[in-house]
Amino acid sequence: MLLDIQSLHQLGKNVFLSLGASEYVSTCVTDALVLAELDGIPSHGFSRIPFYADQALSGKVAVKAQARVSTPAPTVVRVDAAHNYAFPAITMGLEHAIPLCRKYGTTLLGVTHSHHCGVAGHFVERIAREGFIALSFANTPAAIAPWNGHKASFGTNPLAFACPRQPHPLVIDMSLSTIARGKIMLAKQKGESIPEGWALDVEGKATTDPARALQGTMLPVGGAKGATLALMVEILSATLNGANCAFEASSLFDAEGAAPNIAQSFILLDPAHLNPNFPEHLEKLCAHILGQKGTRLPGERRIQLREKNRARGIEIADTLYAELLQRAHK
Repeated sequence: MLLDIQSLHQLGKNVFLSLGASEYVSTCVTDALVLAELDGIPSHGFSRIPFYADQALSGKVAVKAQARVSTPAPTVVRVDAAHNYAFPAITMGLEHAIPLCRKYGTTLLGVTHSHHCGVAGHFVERIAREGFIALSFANTPAAIAPWNGHKASFGTNPLAFACPRQPHPLVIDMSLSTIARGKIMLAKQKGESIPEGWALDVEGKATTDPARALQGTMLPVGGAKGATLALMVEILSATLNGANCAFEASSLFDAEGAAPNIAQSFILLDPAHLNPNFPEHLEKLCAHILGQKGTRLPGERRIQLREKNRARGIEIADTLYAELLQRAHK
């Protein structure tokens, strides 16, 4: 089913409104999922809605709870997401953090008692469009074992960076597993196999079966270095914010158990305080990279695809469309 962006947004929003979510929460969640679809990341788009909705129905997501914002220090913002979706909590936090960064030059934003934050690059991109450098750290339920270990201990733990640049920010967004866990879930939904090298089964053997992969562990990007980075992100998100470690968090793909209670952290920096000529220095670096045949900057394809999809609309599976229509009218 091919849908224009307005129709897609209204469909998603109606599902969350039917669950009892507020207008603000429904809009924030749907905005994030639509943007993932526009950027060609369906694993973090509308395919997530059935999981999000079922978790709201079971109480795993407190869909009617209100996030609470506090400022424990002049340049620190803390948001308690109250086990509701992450998107409205992070949005609310940024509404406080961005003006503080403009005033003081740096801000730390921590979000706790949170849920899946989708495409981490979208948040740092938003910060960069305000003229700031941004770093984000997020933990997710356990999926990666420590190097030479056998038990899932870290999440896929996305790490993202962005800095201001014209006409679009430079955005680096990576999961610390070889591939995002959502892509394996999407392959399972479609009945497709996955490439070898993405995951191991419960016995630690390579598998191309997405179901066996989801029961086992993901391989970290870059081997031992990737596993170490996952530990770093775990500390800078969950430990720093007093949330569940990955191995304590419940699944984002079923409605069973307690709330995941994961966390996200953001560092905002105004480069002008250290280097008023930051834009010129950045362009010199980018020009050096782009002057080499076959190179490109991270995130360029995503922006190009976003504009194309905005014009032509988004294709979602007929079965998913029918399910969302049914959920929206309950």
